[in-house]
Amino acid sequence: MKYLFLLGGHDLEMVEIRNILDENNIEYIDKNLSWGAKLSDYIASYDIEIKLNDKNTTLVSVELTNDSNMEIENLIEIDHHNEKADFPAAIEQVAKLLNIKLTREQLLIAENDKGYIPKMIEFGATKEEIAEIRKLDRMMQGVTDEDEKLAVESIKDKKTIDGIILVESKTSKFSPVVDRLYPFEKLLIYTENNLTYYGKHAKLLGKKYSEILNDKVYFGGQGEGYFGISGEKITEQLLNDIISKINEKN
Repeated sequence: MKYLFLLGGHDLEMVEIRNILDENNIEYIDKNLSWGAKLSDYIASYDIEIKLNDKNTTLVSVELTNDSNMEIENLIEIDHHNEKADFPAAIEQVAKLLNIKLTREQLLIAENDKGYIPKMIEFGATKEEIAEIRKLDRMMQGVTDEDEKLAVESIKDKKTIDGIILVESKTSKFSPVVDRLYPFEKLLIYTENNLTYYGKHAKLLGKKYSEILNDKVYFGGQGEGYFGISGEKITEQLLNDIISKINEKN
């Protein structure tokens, strides 16, 4: 079987998947996309249109939201977010598809992507391994020294409302904020047009808001997990609505 992989938003897992494809001489296209990448980011390409009609090639999209109305018979969708939140990590799905055994570091990358630090601890990672994986993940997400600095500044102005840590982030990169505040029970980070909540009822909220905001919403992770809104004006009303729903008993 001949595969052509279409790679989604960059983080440590996606970069490691690309490394696996390189090592095994498997064709892929990587547009260096960010979180929220969509299948349409590729489908418009002339080269992809040719492959859509090539019965000898199977397209494999990795963590790309399928926003296409096309029925693509030769497409395998690899993801573990939203309705696939309980699936194995993308790198694990790729390894299974290609019949490849993952290294310990790659397994740690998978655990980090599925359930962040708690899953790495459960796996048996050392403090040094956890620190290294988190550092690499931030780096592959494009987090700069300036982002790290802005994260520190943002945390200084954090608020706590009804048990929820609320951070208005000065950087669009949330991971340096999250890593510095871990461990936490309920954390909500937002900018003018993006929001991510980690903790109690997160995936339930993700399902609820996805019915309203459709593909602007993403959710996943192990346990309570996380949910986010991307590309939508984060109004005070929306924030208050989310805060009230986080603390609802049902």
